[in-house]
This record gives sequence, C-alpha cells and structure tokens, in this order.
Amino acid sequence: MSGDAGPAGRSRGESSRRELAEGVAAVWRSGLDALMQGEYGDQPVYAYCDRETEQSHALWNAEFDAVMSAQSAQSSQVSQPAEPAQSGRVPSSGAPSDPLPEQSSSAAPAAVATLIPEPRRPLPVGGPAALDAEVRAAFLPVLPPVGLGPDSLRSLVDYLPDHTVRPAHPHTAAHLHAPPDPVALAADQLTAALNPSQDSWDQSAATAVIESCVIEAFSALAFDAPGSGSITSGGTESNYLALLLARDAAITRRYDVDPSESGIPAYAAGKLRILTSAVAHFSVARAAAQLGLGEQSVVPIPVGPDHRLDPAALERAASSLAAAGCTLVAVVGTAGTTDAGAVDPLAECAEVARRHGAWFHVDAAYGGGLLLSDVRRPLLAGIEQADSASVDLHKLGWQPIPAGLLLTRDPQALAPIARRVAYLSDLDDEAAGYPNLLGRSLRTTRRADAVKILAACRHHGLDGYTRMIESCFAQTAHAAATIEARAEFELALAPVLTTVLFRYRARHGDPDRVNAQARRKLLAEGRAVIGRTTLPGPVGAPAGPGSLRLKLTLLRPETTVAELDALLDLIAEAARAGDRPGS
Repeated sequence: MSGDAGPAGRSRGESSRRELAEGVAAVWRSGLDALMQGEYGDQPVYAYCDRETEQSHALWNAEFDAVMSAQSAQSSQVSQPAEPAQSGRVPSSGAPSDPLPEQSSSAAPAAVATLIPEPRRPLPVGGPAALDAEVRAAFLPVLPPVGLGPDSLRSLVDYLPDHTVRPAHPHTAAHLHAPPDPVALAADQLTAALNPSQDSWDQSAATAVIESCVIEAFSALAFDAPGSGSITSGGTESNYLALLLARDAAITRRYDVDPSESGIPAYAAGKLRILTSAVAHFSVARAAAQLGLGEQSVVPIPVGPDHRLDPAALERAASSLAAAGCTLVAVVGTAGTTDAGAVDPLAECAEVARRHGAWFHVDAAYGGGLLLSDVRRPLLAGIEQADSASVDLHKLGWQPIPAGLLLTRDPQALAPIARRVAYLSDLDDEAAGYPNLLGRSLRTTRRADAVKILAACRHHGLDGYTRMIESCFAQTAHAAATIEARAEFELALAPVLTTVLFRYRARHGDPDRVNAQARRKLLAEGRAVIGRTTLPGPVGAPAGPGSLRLKLTLLRPETTVAELDALLDLIAEAARAGDRPGS
C-alpha cells in the first residue's frame, strides 16, 4: 500500500484539492469582478453597467422625443393605419417634410461608445474570402494547449466590433436585423450571469414566473384575452410549433387518432393540406417537411400586386380540397412578408379557416411588433381571431437575438407537447405546487429570454415603443418619397411596414446584373449592407428577368434623414459605376 494512502496522505490530498478549488474560485471571482468593473486583464472591455445603460438610453429617448415632435407638427399628413397600402406614405402634394431630427449619431456621450462601440463602418472590408482567412489566422487554434488568459477576451473585444455586420450603423438596412436595445442588453447580461434554465422550477424559480407574465401580456395584446404560448428562438421555431399543434388537432378531429402516440395514420397520409400565401416565409414549407406532411402539402395561394393573399382564391382552394377528400390542417396568414412587409387580410383568412374547421395561424414574426404600438396596431386587425401567432421581438422590438414568441389563444393549446420525467417534474412535486415547465417549449434546456423582454417592456411602455415604431415608419415614408423623386430610381410598390423595394434604373446594362453588382460592391467595400430579392411571378413559376429589386429594411429608430439620403447616394454611385454598355 502506498504511503499516501494513510491518514497523513489523505490529509495532504484533501488539502491539495482544497487549495486547488480555492484557487480556481479566486480566479473566477477576480474575473467576474473585473468584467463588472469594465476591466479585464488590465485592459478596458465593453461592460454594461447601470450608468452607461442609463446614459445610452437617454440618447435614445432624446431622438424619439424629437421624432414625435416632428410627427405632431405634421399630424394632419399621417395616413390612417387602417389603410395598409398607404401607411407610412408621405402625401404626394408638395415636398415631404423631414420626418426625423437632423441629429448625428456621433453626438452620443462617451459612455455610449463604451457600452456599444460606435460602428465606424457597417461591415468589414474585403468580402467573404478575405475575412475567412483573416479570422482563421487571428483565432486558431480554438483550443490552444495552454490557455491565453485575458488575451483571449481582449483579442475578441479589439477585433469583433469592426469585423461583424453592425445593425447599429445607419447604412445596415438589408434584413430584419435590428440594433439591440441597451436596456435589454443589460438585462441579457444579468440573465447570462445567473444562468437559469427554464426546463424546471428548481433551475429557474423567479424567471419561470417572469416567462409566464410575458406570455400572458403578449397573448392579451394579440387576442384580447389571456392565452398561452412559448418563448422561442424566432419565427422558424414558432411556425414549426404552431403547425405541429395544427397537425395534431386536425388528425385527432378528423380521424380520432392521437398522432403524438401513434404517428400519422397511413390512410391520412397525402390528404393533409396547409394553405398559405405564395410569398409566405419558407419556414412554413420546411415545417411541413419536418412534420411528415411533405412540402407538397403546402398549397400556395396567389397574391395581388400588393403581395397580399387573395381571400377569394383561398376559399376556392379550401373548397376544392374538401371536395377531393383532403383535410385542411391550417390556414397560415402572414402579417409582414419578409420582402415587401405585406399584411394578408387576416380577418378574411380567419373566416375561411373557421368554415373549413382548420387551425388559423398568423406568421407575424415581422409585423407582430406592431402589437406594441398604439398607432399601428390596427394593421394587424384579425389577428385576434387566430389560434396561434408568431412574433419576433428581435425585429420590431429591438431585443438581442433570440426573442421569439408563439402565442396561442387557447390557454391549453400547448398540452400536446407536455411531458413528465421524474428528474425534472413528478406528480407529487406538482401536487405540492411546483409547476411542470416541460409543456412550455419544444426545447428542454433553454435561456430565460423573457427577462430581457420584461426589462425593456417595463422601461419603454407602450408610449416608448409607439415612438420607436413611428420613427421607423417615418424613415420608410421619407425613403420611399425620395426614391420616387429621384429619376435614377424606381419604387416597386408602396411600403406597408418598414421595408422599401426599389431598383436603380440601368441605362446601359442588364438591370438585374447592375443592381446585384452594386449591392456586392457596397458589401465588399464595407460601405453599406442593403438587401436584394425578386418580385414574385405567377404561382409556381420562377421569377423572370428584370424582377430583381434592392431592399431597405429600416429598423434603426435613431436614423436621420441625412443618413438615409447618404445611403441612397451610395447606392446610386455604386450602380452607376457598373452601368456600362454590355454590363
């Protein structure tokens, strides 16, 4: 027997282990203290302390107050939100008045630059290949033989702000990619530090209740009644969960079979259908594939020139399917299409779904943020009749990603996904008042994302969110009016939400190629991030030549008229450079 196996050896071993544990704990404590104080490894880092958050938000409020003052001065010119095709449009008579304050974002106090470094450019220069090589040279190996200590975080702090796409830059306007709210950022850091998991009460406690409160509040906004729902990673997960619930409800109703127990019965295969807009989000078809229905179960309904689903065509399709012996699983309406921001006629969609006994789901990942607006909420008329709705608060809610919601009108709608396992929730615990959280999500371990939502909602209130949303609508109106007024541009259609589709009128080259190259030129030079898409062709037909359009998605509340005008100038300059004979 080794000499270390005796009492003295065990004592030395325990002492050594204790010293090791205390040493590790000391390192963790010192690192945490340094991060909270804004320093780590004797170098400043971008810490989110209360003072910085407060001063940063003071800047936001100053911008929004100025926006509202400008809006009030021209209130007689604001279109009624009940008319979606005109919402946010500047009247054609006379030159548009500036909807935004002429205030440069460089006026931010020094604390804001510490909180969120001022973006010098919207994205790095050089394009994908150059950046790939640079990142690999800077950050490999991922797992070095010996840890780098403070240099690891310091190198990321020094590098990433100038080498990622920055939604806080006024020339980042391609996608539904919003700059994060400073208040939500601070709350998100608190959540990360506490690290609760929302799959059981004894891993979450207060954050489980906060999650319930957030879901109840947004369900009430959507349905005018307390419902239920789930915090999700975004619209894709929300749409998947909604269609899972719709599939199970349809099979149970039509065939008296519980698909969660026995799967889709063979005699139902090939007869289950989903109706949605021809320009609906791709996640609807992908969810159908994942749920065993197949992408061919999704029947696209034609849209009009305004990209809105045709309700008469929807009824014809539903009646035809019923006559063929098919089961209509769901009607999916879209409140804010990705490309045009179009809002389907939700009330008419609800009527068709009811007549045919189908689930009605509204994909409001984009437009659902208008629930927060006392002015624009009427654009969502009909959502209150839905069985479920997707809302992404990391879009028109300015939350750090992720912050998705699936809202259900029926408080018991999520019962089909509920499970009970002994190590997380058993019957005697539930009888004693400890809730089973496994029926709230398709995920097990998951973050307490409701905390940051709660923090921002209580900070801003409906009045604050109304100001932010009105700012983005005002920007959209200005951009659309400016594009119409400039001969080198062509506006594709009147904006409904905060998306503007347009193109440069090529004089010499192929317009699709000239516009696509202009966008890539701006990306490669690190000057602007703008989107692209194609206008839809007939149902089932690919978009034809000349259908490419550039896209501005305006989700930065503090952007000014001057910054928008400068962005359009950059686009025109880049397009002119490639508009040559033969191009």
